[in-house]
Amino acid sequence: MKKILITGGAGFIGSVLSERLLQDEDNYLVIVDNLSTGNKKKLPPQTFKNFKFIKCDVNNYTDIAEIMLAYKFDYVFHYAAMVGVQRTQENPVKVLKDIDGIKNILSISKNTGVKRMFFSSSSEIYGEPVEFPQNVYTTPLNSRLPYAIVKNVGEAFLKSFKQEYDLDYTIFRFFNTYGPKQSKDFVISKFIMKALKNEDITIYGDGLQTRTFCYIDDNIEACVKAFNNNLIVNDVVNVGGNNEVTIISLADTIIKLTNSKSKVVFLPPLKDGDMRRRLPDNTNMRKILGRELISLEQGITNILKKGLFELNNI
Repeated sequence: MKKILITGGAGFIGSVLSERLLQDEDNYLVIVDNLSTGNKKKLPPQTFKNFKFIKCDVNNYTDIAEIMLAYKFDYVFHYAAMVGVQRTQENPVKVLKDIDGIKNILSISKNTGVKRMFFSSSSEIYGEPVEFPQNVYTTPLNSRLPYAIVKNVGEAFLKSFKQEYDLDYTIFRFFNTYGPKQSKDFVISKFIMKALKNEDITIYGDGLQTRTFCYIDDNIEACVKAFNNNLIVNDVVNVGGNNEVTIISLADTIIKLTNSKSKVVFLPPLKDGDMRRRLPDNTNMRKILGRELISLEQGITNILKKGLFELNNI
C-alpha cells in the first residue's frame, strides 16, 4: 500500500485530487489542512475507508513533523497555500509564511523515506511574460508579488533538495483551474454565481486581459497520470488550457449559458496582480492526457449540471 500525504486537501484542487487517488484501494491518504480557506465539507465522502483527515498547519514544524514521523509517507502532494489574488495581496506576510511549510515538509521528507514530492506551483511566477506561449524552460520568471515569489522559492527548494539529498520532485505550474468545488472568490465561480442571481458582473479594467482556463478534471487527470506513470520526474510541467479568453468574453459566455439578465460593469484596474495575458505551452500536459482538453463551454455546463454551488456559501 502506498502511503500519501496531501496538504491543503480540504481546498478545491486538493480535495478533488484526494478523491481521485482514493479510487485506487492501494493508496492510503492522510489529508491535512488548517481550514483557513479549505472546508471539511469538500473532503472525500466517508464511503472511502482508506483516508484520514487531520487538521494541521504545515507552517508549524511541530504539527506537521508529528504526522510525517508517525506515518512515514511514500509520496507527498504539497498543495497547501494561501490563495486568491485579493487575499494574498492583503496578507503579504502570511503569504511569505508559506515558505516555512515548504521547508518543513522537505526537511522531514528527506529523512523519512519519501520517494517523491509533488508541488503545486503557479502561473503567477511568470509575471508579465516576455514570451508566448509561456514555456517552463525558456520564459523568464519575473513576478515580484509575494505569492509568486513563494512559489518560485518553493521550486528552488525542491531542485536544491534533489541536488543535495536526492529527493525526487515534480512541479505542477497551475494556470487558472475551475470546477464545482472552487470557492466563490475566483473568477468563474464568481461570475456564475452573479449570473444565476441576475446580478451585475464586475470586471476590473477594460476586460480585454486574457486568461486560459482548465477544467478540474483535466488538471487532476494530468497530475494523477504523472504520479501513476512516473512522468515529469525532477521536472516542471505547465498544467492549464491553451485557448486565450478575454475576461469580457468569459462574462458573456457565462451570461449566455445561464440565460442570465446580468449586466457587465467595469471597475478601475487592479493595482497589482492582474497580468495582461496568460498562455501556457501545455504540450507536455496534452501528451500526458493523450487527448484534447475539455472546452470552456463544456466545463461551465458541467458545473451548472452538477449544481454544487452550495459549497461556495459555506
